[in-house]
Amino acid sequence: MKIGELARRTGLSASRIRFYEASGLIEARRLGNGYRDYPEQAVRALEIITCGQQTGFSLEEMRKLTRASIDGEGRHERLLTSLKAKVAEIEALQQRLAHNRAQLLAVIAGIEAKPQGMDCDENAQRLIADWQHGEGASKA
Repeated sequence: MKIGELARRTGLSASRIRFYEASGLIEARRLGNGYRDYPEQAVRALEIITCGQQTGFSLEEMRKLTRASIDGEGRHERLLTSLKAKVAEIEALQQRLAHNRAQLLAVIAGIEAKPQGMDCDENAQRLIADWQHGEGASKA
């Protein structure tokens, strides 16, 4: 199939499809007139790539996964290992984000609790001092 049909069927732009091809994620056969001819399985491959990217896989990770799906032996285990590793990455990111959120909420609380008569610069100095002494995160 030509790139226009592949773009229509996948919802991806032709330039994105060419990018994936240049990245080695999909392959196309060149016709005599120079047009690309994509096999039917390119539709499924692009759906997998798009889904993978939406769930946080990099192109390099997708390249390894698609290569693993081509390589016969051990592909099930490699796929599971990759998916579990991505879940672990997401969980670590969630923990970092929760920590960052708590810190930001502590800063907000400190700003909102500015003692009357204290200007913003003094309050900022107070918050920084609290933070340096490890009190900032505990106020959230």
